[in-house]
Amino acid sequence: MISKAAAKRLGKEASLMEKDAPPLCYARPRDDDLLEWHFILRGPPGTPYEGGEYWGQLLFPEDYPFKPPGIKLQTPSGRFEPDTKICTSMSDYHPGSWNPAWSVASMYVPVTYISLIGLLSFMCTDEMTAGSVMATQRERRLLAAKSHAFNISQRRFAQLFPDYMGPMPRDLPNMSRPANVASSPAPPRSETPAQPEAPTAHADAGRVPEPAAPEPQWSVKHVAISALVVLTGLFAVKLVEMLKAK
Repeated sequence: MISKAAAKRLGKEASLMEKDAPPLCYARPRDDDLLEWHFILRGPPGTPYEGGEYWGQLLFPEDYPFKPPGIKLQTPSGRFEPDTKICTSMSDYHPGSWNPAWSVASMYVPVTYISLIGLLSFMCTDEMTAGSVMATQRERRLLAAKSHAFNISQRRFAQLFPDYMGPMPRDLPNMSRPANVASSPAPPRSETPAQPEAPTAHADAGRVPEPAAPEPQWSVKHVAISALVVLTGLFAVKLVEMLKAK
């Protein structure tokens, strides 16, 4: 049975989600089970998931916020195994690293927000973890194009998101791009690297060409730092609003 603390916390988070959803993410609990949330993520522009619509679950324990939620993705993405729990730093794969104080901070930034933005950021990396799968960028783009058709073919999706059952993906309440996802390098659109243009004799004679700058290597650490920066900013904004209200 759900604890009073969990019911109170998740009720607040559900209300805030309806008022101010995070970028490219939206979630709602089941009508008959506050511990089971279903979410939709939209693929960020400039990634293999662009245009994709990804449906998944947040599975909260009865004694939340003292234990972390489990996370699953149902829509085939080429990044995560469908209907399989995903290992992230804020999931039930790592209960030892979970800090109940995060739930206190959820008065300003709900844990549902942190979980969804963190999952979207992690999705746009190539870090492997439990629940991950390997696929080419082309395969991921093809799955993104088929994602909405898959979702609306699923009875549970239709029951949970009847307002998203149109022939084309519907925009989420907040379609802006998360800052930590925007900082990720966009994948190439072709497997064949572009050939540099030949320098002209009159403009480049005698000039040594500069070496190309190395592309940044992104890891879970970089994503976590970016997410922390975003969350710190959101916390500061909320704190200022509270002080003004007083």
